[in-house]
Amino acid sequence: MIGSIKGTVTYLTKEYCLLETTGGVGYRVFMPLSQLATLASGSEVKVLTYTVVREDALLLYGFLNRDYYNLFMLLIGVSGVGPKSSLGILSAIKPEAFYLAVQSRDLKVLTKLPGIGKKTAERMLLELKDKVGSLEGVDTSALDGGGQMPEAETNVAEAIAALTSLGYSNSEILPALQKIPDYAKLPGEEIIRKALKLFATRV
Repeated sequence: MIGSIKGTVTYLTKEYCLLETTGGVGYRVFMPLSQLATLASGSEVKVLTYTVVREDALLLYGFLNRDYYNLFMLLIGVSGVGPKSSLGILSAIKPEAFYLAVQSRDLKVLTKLPGIGKKTAERMLLELKDKVGSLEGVDTSALDGGGQMPEAETNVAEAIAALTSLGYSNSEILPALQKIPDYAKLPGEEIIRKALKLFATRV
């Protein structure tokens, strides 16, 4: 299993980046949208990776820091939540906000995540409650003063959930969001409106 890769970003898409090592080998690494957005072609990065071996493919999922990697590992351990769904979740919420939602048993936050319905959210709470532990040692600096998910992050999660309910998939929604300038700073309704406009212009 490939545990990490250090290389140069030679190609970027809305779902993955291509990392070329000094040995000349290029690896296609799928990453959360929020982390892909921080990369630039030509930059050197090191990513922690998780390898999925299928009959027809060998897939690599990568993360720029251990917080995202650790949460990804927890998520794929939940019944019914696969690597692709986990990437969608990590594109919509930061680890510390997700942990807080589980610790406070906040179904409202969890069900706003892309592809997560009430049953899956309840399963998450059941299967992760003993693994997440307390807030001790968790960086909550990204949360607001009341210990809640920041409004901007909530807006993105709500927009993704709304677009999902309209029949769009994560593979359609996440690339569309990346085309919207400063989408994380916009109200949920504005994100939805701009995304729908982009969908309408597709050929």
